[in-house]
Amino acid sequence: MRRTLCHLLIIALSCRAVGEPSAGLVATYEAGGVSDWNRTASVQLFVPAGEPATPFLPAGKFSVTWSGFISSELRATYMFHIVLRGQVQLTVGGTEVLNAEGTEEKFVATEEPVRLRKGANAVTIRYTSPDSGDASIRLYWSNQDTPFNPVPSAALTAETTVKLAKSLEIHTGRDLVLEYRCVRCHPAAGTWIEWGMDAPSFHEIGSRRQEGWMAKWIENPRALRLETAMPIVFTAKDAAAKTQRIAAYLASLKGGTKRTDSPGNAVAGKALFETLHCVACHNLPDRTEKDGSKISLNHVGAKFLPDALVPFLLRPEEHYAWIRMPNFNLSPEEAANLAAHLLAHADKPSDAKPPALPTELEQGKQLVATSGCLNCHDLPGLKNEFATHSLREVSGRPLDAGCLAEKRPPGTRAPKFGFSSEPLRAVKAFLGADQNALSRGTAADFLERQSVHLRCRECHGKFEGFPAWESIGGKLKPEYAAALVGGTVARKPRPWLDARMPAFPAYAPLLGVGLATAYGLPPKSAADPVSEGNLAASGRKLVSANGGFSCVSCHAAGDFAATQVFEAPGINLAQSFVRLQPDYFNRWVRNPTSIDPSTKMPVYFDEEGKSPLADVLEGDGPKTLRAIWEYLRAGEKIAKPE
Repeated sequence: MRRTLCHLLIIALSCRAVGEPSAGLVATYEAGGVSDWNRTASVQLFVPAGEPATPFLPAGKFSVTWSGFISSELRATYMFHIVLRGQVQLTVGGTEVLNAEGTEEKFVATEEPVRLRKGANAVTIRYTSPDSGDASIRLYWSNQDTPFNPVPSAALTAETTVKLAKSLEIHTGRDLVLEYRCVRCHPAAGTWIEWGMDAPSFHEIGSRRQEGWMAKWIENPRALRLETAMPIVFTAKDAAAKTQRIAAYLASLKGGTKRTDSPGNAVAGKALFETLHCVACHNLPDRTEKDGSKISLNHVGAKFLPDALVPFLLRPEEHYAWIRMPNFNLSPEEAANLAAHLLAHADKPSDAKPPALPTELEQGKQLVATSGCLNCHDLPGLKNEFATHSLREVSGRPLDAGCLAEKRPPGTRAPKFGFSSEPLRAVKAFLGADQNALSRGTAADFLERQSVHLRCRECHGKFEGFPAWESIGGKLKPEYAAALVGGTVARKPRPWLDARMPAFPAYAPLLGVGLATAYGLPPKSAADPVSEGNLAASGRKLVSANGGFSCVSCHAAGDFAATQVFEAPGINLAQSFVRLQPDYFNRWVRNPTSIDPSTKMPVYFDEEGKSPLADVLEGDGPKTLRAIWEYLRAGEKIAKPE
């Protein structure tokens, strides 16, 4: 079982201690007479018109009830604010403190401050979507000591109910069915983007992979990588002979070889390995101690043909679109250096075997066609001759046989995935529930699962220049987030950092949308009309050192370089409008330390939100923020600051 799936399972299991409090609120979703339960870290939600609120609900009007506790370090009073489209009731400590609705997006707040006692306070938020159109809700709080921000996940807890525990198990089962590509062999009704996730292409694979490694991999993938979803295909007595035939056939599929002229510098490659934070996913190749949750690099010498590793590092997704190895936009020299470092510590290839006989190659070809390999792997020109029961049929049969058998019956031809009891129980629970959830995905659900698989949190919040993962969705516009994840952003946001944002081109579009909708924001940036009057001119003055906040001391503005950068360079102001959600921009400029306590960005506005620059827009806080935003709207054509 993959490490990422172990992680998902641990998340689910950690919430199964019924009656014990855990992080996040319990969310109960209802639509069309169907209910679903999950645990959420915040009260933020955006469901585009015509889409389901969760994969386990039909599309259409729905309701959500978040319940649990909200904690305060000391006895204090808070104002609660909600941005929504729909209807909401907020109850704190058993008292309803807010009841509002709106057919268009609306900002509402409690009429009076709400007193919270020290520690846990019972809270319930009941939300009903509008009859038609998009549905959205975002919950914020504020008081004299807490600037206006979303209620932090650390303040929210809830006890696990029996229904929640069972639901989480079913959710985990769905994750596993998608991850293991079950529908590629067992057809199901409907479709969803993850059904189309591929596996490494067999096209000309003999020019990329060593025959000996392929034979070992096919025979027992988990012996080479514990975390793989690739099953053991053959388990009978003739398994070794069959895997040898397939490996020989695949090795015969040759094509053009992309050669590199540089032998590479291993020392420079080691430095690059550290700069790119490869350790987030991989064990260090020159260390003996290994982390079982990470992918070993000892295999690269035995896996790749001598001239194949550098082309792979240059474009990992070329033969495997949904690969989890990112594209770092390496130069040929960098790829050669990195390859030299990896190969210096890698296992050596297996001894070459005599060429396979034509009959053996033909046998391997037939095994590829008839054993289910082509359900996941692509090979133009070879017809897939494998078929088996549909997913519905599997669900109606005893689950103690086939792929899900804990104890395999003698003579079975089903592949062996090696599920332990917990994931096996989760898969069976899902197969006995609503299988329509496989074709009712959402971008937020995709984000939740794939951000774990791609190990986003192993960098974000851990290394310099990588903002905390929890803040990104509310920070970046979905279009920019998709471009950033896809590797198509022209100007690097933080050029002074050696680290690079890895690119995952296939994942990027849906991750960009998911980052927005999971934080209660629309999948496309909302229209932002230009304000009346010449606020941009005031904004230009406000960022300057001439009677302004002197933002240009640390921030460049287009081609105008920052004037007094010391330890904390800032992102070029020309990128701000295209990057940032307006809501985040306002909260950040108003009080940056409330979002990132480690930031060097000063707090200029007072507790009431007034600007200290009384001679510009009379110190009006909202107008000051809007003026700066209007100035930033010009993007790369931004005017030189005064």
